[in-house]
Formats: sequence, C-alpha cells, structure tokens
Amino acid sequence: MHDLPPKLVKRLKDPNAPMFYKGIYHLFYQYNPKGSVWGNIVWAHSVSEDLINWTPLEPAIEPSKPFDQFGCWFGSATVLPGDKPVILYTGITAEQPKPGYQVQNYAIPEDSSDPYLTKWIKPDDNPIIKPTQENASAFRDPTTAWMLNGQWEMTVGSKRDMVGVTYLYRSPDFINWTIVDHPLHETENVGMFECPDFYPVSIMGENGLDTTVVEGEIKHVFKVSLDMTRYDCYTIGKYDIEQDIYIPDEGMIDSWAGLRYDWGNFYASKSFFDPSKNRRVIWGWANESSPIDEYVKKGWAGIQCIPRTVLLDPSGKQLLLWPVAELETLRDVNVQLSNMELNHGDKVEVKGITAAQVRYSILLARATYLQHTQSTLNRNITSIYVDVVFTFPSLDKAEAYDNAWDETYPPETLAENICEVMGTTKQGGLGPFGLLTLTSNDFEEYTPVFFRVFNTPNTNRRVLMCSDAMPSTLNDQEYRPSFGGFVDLDLADNKISLRSLIDHSVVESFAAGGKTVITSRVYPTLAINENAHLHVFNNGTEIVTIERLDAWSMKNPVMN
Repeated sequence: MHDLPPKLVKRLKDPNAPMFYKGIYHLFYQYNPKGSVWGNIVWAHSVSEDLINWTPLEPAIEPSKPFDQFGCWFGSATVLPGDKPVILYTGITAEQPKPGYQVQNYAIPEDSSDPYLTKWIKPDDNPIIKPTQENASAFRDPTTAWMLNGQWEMTVGSKRDMVGVTYLYRSPDFINWTIVDHPLHETENVGMFECPDFYPVSIMGENGLDTTVVEGEIKHVFKVSLDMTRYDCYTIGKYDIEQDIYIPDEGMIDSWAGLRYDWGNFYASKSFFDPSKNRRVIWGWANESSPIDEYVKKGWAGIQCIPRTVLLDPSGKQLLLWPVAELETLRDVNVQLSNMELNHGDKVEVKGITAAQVRYSILLARATYLQHTQSTLNRNITSIYVDVVFTFPSLDKAEAYDNAWDETYPPETLAENICEVMGTTKQGGLGPFGLLTLTSNDFEEYTPVFFRVFNTPNTNRRVLMCSDAMPSTLNDQEYRPSFGGFVDLDLADNKISLRSLIDHSVVESFAAGGKTVITSRVYPTLAINENAHLHVFNNGTEIVTIERLDAWSMKNPVMN
C-alpha cells in the first residue's frame, strides 16, 4: 500500500507549449492542483533532458490578473530570434459581452538565461487579442507562430455556428496583432476547432521542420481537436503563401470522418520542433474513460501519452507517428519468440517478463491505476514494451468484407463498430490475431489488440486494427469502448507489424510503423502485477506465424 503524493492527486489535461530550450525539454499542461475534476486550472510545468525522466517545477502560469482571472487555458510557445521564448495562451475574463469572455495573452520568462525557465511574467499590456462579439465564448488555443513576409503569423481556434474556423493574425513585434481579413482555414459542419496545430513536414527526408519553414519540398499539416466528437483530426495539404491560406490536398476528408493521430483515447495534442534532433514531436492527452465519481474515488484523472515523432508517409497521404527513441533506454528484461506458428484457437503466453515496480508516473510518461480499498489507494502497475511481426502464407482465406457495414455505420465510427461486432471470439479467416494484453489468470479480464483482414469486391484488402476495452475489466462502472482504425497496407509481403506499450491503465499500440495508432484506457481489477499476463493469439482459420517477437519489462524513469 502506498499513500499518494499530494502533488499528483489531481486532474491533468491538455499538453501546452512543449519546447526545447537551452538543452532542456519543457512541457506545460493544464492541471488542477485542488482536485481530480475540471476547475482551478493552472499551467503546471515539468522539465527533462531526455523526454523520459521528468522533474516538476512550480506552476508557470496561474490565474492572477483581470485578463485571466477565470482560467489560463491552452496555448503554445514560440522561440523568437535571440533565444527569447514567448508563450501565447487563452485567458478567461469576466468582461462583457458575456461571462466566459476568451482573450489571447502572452507571457515571457523573468530570466531568459535560465534554461529551466522557472519564472514567467504576464505583462500588463495583456490581453493582446480580443474576440469579436460573435465568438467571445469560442475563441481559444493560439498556435505556435511562423514568419511570413517579415511578419509573425499565428492562428486561433473558433467557430461560426457549425463552421470550424481558425482566425489568422499578423504582428510585426509579437505584441501588436491584427486580424487578417480571411481565416487560415475553415470547415463546414464540424463545430468548434479546438487546439489547432499547423506545421510543415518534409517530402524528401525524415527530419522534422521548424514552424517557420513555409517553402520548399514540404507539405503542411493542419490538425484540430474537434470538440463535438473529441477526435484529433488532420489533413495534409499546401500552405499557399500568396493567398495566406491552407488548402487540403485533393482527396483529403476534412472532417471527423478523415485522418486521425490516434483512433482511441487521445485529444488536445500539441507538437513542437526539437532542434537538438531535427524532429517534430507530438504530445497528446489520454483522456479518461471513467465517470466523474470514479475520478473522485481514484483521486486523479488524465495522463499524457508517450511523446511521438511524426513523419510524412512516403505516399504523402498520411502521417507516421512513433514513440520517441529515448523510450528504449528503459528496456530491461527481454524475452523473444521467433518462427512460431499460431493455429486457430492458439493462445501462447509470453513468459519471463516481469511487472515494473511501483512508480509515481501519473503526470507524464505513463499512468497507474488506483484501486480504492477501504479508504486506502493501492497503486499497481504493469509496464511492458512489445514488438511483433506477424506473417501468413496467403491472403486467400481473408473473409469477405460486408458492404452492409458501410450503410449501417457512419464513416467516422465504421472501424470501431466492426471491431465491437466482430471482437476476438468470432472466428474469421485471416484474423482475428494479435496480442492479449493485461490478461488475468483465467481470462476473465484481458485487453486485446488485434487485426482482421478482409477481401473487398474490387479485390483490394482492408486491414482492420482493433483495441478493445470491453473485456478489460469486471468493473461495469467504467466506460469500455471498442476502438478501431483501418491500416493502409497492400500486404504484398504478407506481413503486419505491431508495437504496443502496455501499462496498467493504458495500452498504446502502433501498427505498420505508425500508420495507425490506438490508445486505450483500461482499468483491470484482476490483471494486476504478477496476475497480469501477455499472450499472442490467433482465432482465424489461416495459420499466422510470429516471425519475431521482442518483449521487455520496463525500468522506472525518474518521474515527477
């Protein structure tokens, strides 16, 4: 039994203003120091030298001025020439025309020579941007800025009725901002654009790019968090610097039925350019699946996912998201399997990897599950990192794709609905096969991550990836969704790869090098510590071979 450290018994939300500055990584995040539900939000602040081991500092920004007295919300960081970091953030005021008036403010370090940026100042000339009356309560989340024609530009999320909008602003000095006469981008019938992100990706190489790169062999990514569905959706396209607008590529679905960073518990993400390794890194909030009374019982809510690098897929039609390489420094005991055939009904346990020791990791890298027992919170954790490549001799036994699904389910939930209907127990042809994570001794609880391959009438294949929380816990008070996404693979080599990062309340899974990613929040009651097991399974009629499998127990990082 372990008492919870008071600093961690809180609600954690959106990642804000990540940046690399003078050798130090900084992450700010929405945080309630007074409880495990929404409210009393400050900008908590943690620092790291490697994105894995983190040290907490005092909150960077707290409500204290008329321009933010009712909230310091989402924001971004821009490092100006001369190593001068500036934070732009949304403040909530009591001004008219209505309560909840949302304005954009800036904050600067008290001492920019301090690599830890421990003190921040909110100058009295705030707010620097006020909304129009039509969007006073829907005007938030300023982006990292970029330079165009000698002026700084950035965009702020909003809406007009059901039209999602990012208003565009320009400034010669980063303080005096004027609105441009057109948005950077807008989309009909999607509602509020929250937490917009706008950045370039290279067509030619694997290096990330700073936001200020606006021309060359690049495409641009426009990502928004859609409040109505709680999806982080993106399109890939062109930044037209003559018209100063973003235009999605032809064929991109510019709505919640389009591409997502993650098809599971993932929202309010924010990216930054890491100049120390020439990469772009994305942080995302793994929002909870519990009812509010469960938050109160556990004493905390919300975690950050493992940071992920982002690259443009060679096809140019999607992104690849992948856990940062530094995570591999925590690998410990290793178990390997190779050239093992799985026949229909096989479940093979991956033995020899051990549960990680208890660690206080709620805030950043991972989360623990807190089981309430007679007023004492018992922290239990299992942490495993697994890479596996599955092969199969043929695609001939892939089952037929049911076209009725396309008529029955909306496109934005099509994959997850098929996952829910088919599950792991319904026998297929090529699949279901994959991992059974966090499995209890008698299989009463388990969290499967698996694939099914379908034949379609035009002879193409559809690869479905599922992460199913339905059988993950016996606690029926928890929300237990089936998550799913299609994987864009031609299967010419008859292979599918999977990487899963498994902790006691979260399973992050990456298919085919990051083409499709699903994060599931799970809350097992039986599959804990030595009673949590990992299996590989096949419930299809086609033989599936484990070409190779590497699984590691993970060492503890230094974590808040």
